[in-house]
Amino acid sequence: MIIQEKRVLITGGSSGIGYAIAEKMLEQGASVVITGRRAELVQQASEALKSISANVHGLVADVSIAEGRKQTIDGAISALGGLDILVNNAGGVRAGRLESMSEDDIRAMIEVDLVAPIMLVKSAIPHLKASGDALVVNVASGIALVGVPFYATYAGLKAGLSRFGEALRRELKGEGIHVMTLYPGATDTPMMQSSKAGPELGFVREPASAVAAALIEGIANDAIDVVRGGEARAKMIALNSENPTAVDERFLGLKPALEEAVKGHSAL
Repeated sequence: MIIQEKRVLITGGSSGIGYAIAEKMLEQGASVVITGRRAELVQQASEALKSISANVHGLVADVSIAEGRKQTIDGAISALGGLDILVNNAGGVRAGRLESMSEDDIRAMIEVDLVAPIMLVKSAIPHLKASGDALVVNVASGIALVGVPFYATYAGLKAGLSRFGEALRRELKGEGIHVMTLYPGATDTPMMQSSKAGPELGFVREPASAVAAALIEGIANDAIDVVRGGEARAKMIALNSENPTAVDERFLGLKPALEEAVKGHSAL
């Protein structure tokens, strides 16, 4: 796909990976709407992005609720005059032992990480079909490919998003809408600030700009997925498929340190 002149909606675009994707899309000549829950951050991000292109709009909306999703789609169509690319980037995480996690936190993750992207795509499909050359990008996580202790709910939701995208890609094939999935690894974003897990535990953080650049390359090549993490991640994914109990044992040795490092990891 050629991004130039495409009309793009990026949820959670006021910071982190979403913001970096917006930068790259604008550099490629797209018109972009970014969304976020916090008005001040959305305004700041929109103003900063205007240094790249004037074709950017900020929209304050909470995609975890039905009204916020309606505001998101309606606002994007109003600002852009249509829609060619939907990037489901908004997400939330709460790490910790499942038995210690509150039901409110679990449900908050379900709404933003899985319900929101599904419902946004559902609402966007008529507009994307009208485009004739459209794309949905679902931002999952490397944890969707290799489950990590203390991220059970998050892993399940992101894996669900991955399979949703795969099935939807096949459902929409031949109808002018391509669906791809982005699997970031540990990324240096505000969402990761409360996690203390570092390289010694396998969390080697890369800049959000590198993730966004890889996505842009994937879009240009009509990829079905983009997996970050390099050779080390590829080996872990392969081992998890071929010998999952070996991965179990590897995490067993890391569990005490990992639990301590991520016990405060929360971005909801």
